[in-house]
Amino acid sequence: MGPLRGVRIIELAGIGPCPMCAMLLAELGADVVRVDRLADSGLGIGMAPEHHLLNRSRPSIAVDLKHPDGVEAVLRFVDRADALIEGFRPGVTERLGLGPEDCAARNPGLVYGRVTGWGQDGPLAGAAGHDLNYIALTGALDAIGRRDAPPTPPLNLVGDFGGGALYLALGVVAALYEARGSGRGQTVDAAMIDGAASLMTSACALRAAGVGDGPRGENVLDSGAHFYEVYETSDGRYVSVAPVEPKFYAELLDRIGFDPGDAPHSMDRADWPGSKARLAALFRTRTRDEWCVILEGTDACFAPVLGMDEAPRHPHNAARGTFVERDGIVQPNAAPRFDRTPGGIRCSPPAPGSGTRTVLADWGFTASEIDDLAARGVIASGNAGGD
Repeated sequence: MGPLRGVRIIELAGIGPCPMCAMLLAELGADVVRVDRLADSGLGIGMAPEHHLLNRSRPSIAVDLKHPDGVEAVLRFVDRADALIEGFRPGVTERLGLGPEDCAARNPGLVYGRVTGWGQDGPLAGAAGHDLNYIALTGALDAIGRRDAPPTPPLNLVGDFGGGALYLALGVVAALYEARGSGRGQTVDAAMIDGAASLMTSACALRAAGVGDGPRGENVLDSGAHFYEVYETSDGRYVSVAPVEPKFYAELLDRIGFDPGDAPHSMDRADWPGSKARLAALFRTRTRDEWCVILEGTDACFAPVLGMDEAPRHPHNAARGTFVERDGIVQPNAAPRFDRTPGGIRCSPPAPGSGTRTVLADWGFTASEIDDLAARGVIASGNAGGD
């Protein structure tokens, strides 16, 4: 199941980018084991386990990592693993006895993936922070928002998930590929500031070219241009139009019955406010769904702005299975897709520690060893179902 079938990965439980990365790798076919804390469910903001969708597609074991035998148990997993990923502050796993050097001593071929906000070194490496702080330091946050308005937090998509989880996943897969030839593992330092900065490469190019060098909200792709904008409709909903190329813009104007002379496809920023006002007035003459009938599926580069509850029901998303429902929860499906080795969601999010006994047995622990560890409080006492 999936192109990473047969790859074994240990995830030291955390929040944000590390579980997102683990979910992606598991749904690409890797056998990922999530190591939760024994005394702390690690559920972050207090949601029930079944709502932690980032924890899906892999079992959970619960281990006391402050107990030497708990650390030794995880190191026994390291002996047989291809990779380990963690998202703690720099130095935490070293203090636990599970740092890169500790693991390399047990398994020189292990890929050790680390994701943090500030990175493993630098003046801010030891400071607390969250997604918003990391993207603030890269220039990304300052670039997102409307004219004469404060920067707009883009959920936690740019730092945690784009700059963190995806770059960690790419780094781990690349290191695994290299290790197949060299037989040697290495440490992957995935910092959200590095990843978010990397995501800004195109924006830096536009700025250097003079196309995106204006203040926030006055450039081509940040709501400055009238041909890359969100417009309100008569029913208080919104549509998105993005015909950046002149031929697509011409199709938009033709289909909405607008004179090109009233809103030319100009790259002169001085022309944009007036053109935007005229288009805004036109889009307010019909409902969102009426505009869909006119524009959806054409080369006008159009899409309705859907709410999160609406998106799964859209015919295109439904046809592709972009969203699925599992255990009564609508959620995004696994991505990307493969024609020969398809991945997919493997199980719903388990309760922390629910698969402890089963997973330990699968990884070579004997029944008596498992009973002993459970009796001494080193691991969860038993499967709680859902593994």
